[in-house]
Amino acid sequence: MCDTCGCGLTSQKREVVSLNESLLRENDRVAKKNLEHFNNLGAFTLNLISSPGAGKTTLLEKTFEYMPKDLKFAVIEGDIETERDAERIRQKGVHAIQITTGGACHLDANLIHGAIHSLSHKFKEDGLDMVFIENVGNLVCPATFYLGEHKRVVMLSVPEGSDKPAKYPKAFLTSDVFIITKVDLLPYFDFSIDEARKLALSINPKLKIFELSAVSGKGMEEWIDFLLGFLEKKKD
Repeated sequence: MCDTCGCGLTSQKREVVSLNESLLRENDRVAKKNLEHFNNLGAFTLNLISSPGAGKTTLLEKTFEYMPKDLKFAVIEGDIETERDAERIRQKGVHAIQITTGGACHLDANLIHGAIHSLSHKFKEDGLDMVFIENVGNLVCPATFYLGEHKRVVMLSVPEGSDKPAKYPKAFLTSDVFIITKVDLLPYFDFSIDEARKLALSINPKLKIFELSAVSGKGMEEWIDFLLGFLEKKKD
């Protein structure tokens, strides 16, 4: 159970529902402000959600290796504890801001708002091309909290099983992009690409789907072309 959002509470249900609705309204209000700030920075922003271990940080590391070197990136890292993932990103020469939630199973708009102010101070002269938000590893609560991103990306790794879209439908319903990761492991796991795609598209027919392995490089060029396409649209 999350320490802050109230999920899992069964007593006084009516009061909890009312409180959560109020929290979400306030979250959405701040998220709209966040979107304005991202736009002012010139930064196309993606919110990555997945279960722990699906490969969010590895995908970001490889993404920065493939991207043109003249582009400016930043990452907002969300974790319950430690700065390990942020340190990995910094080793790639990319600015990373760590948000340690201390128990909360998701990032919210207020937490992102504080990080944006830090980015605005550092990049106020040159701006940014792209910001990645790596959410806390969880397919439940992050699906509920809009952070002000332009696109939401849901990731599912081969070892997790191809039935997860049916089990966590909101994560797929609220996302724009679905990435199946670690496809190099397909020979070793009972994972059906067709099932995962079919289930996800039955929930959200508009999903853009990628099948990739950050380790082998399979599918990475298509992913990079997709990201660069948004930057081209931004110039227009």
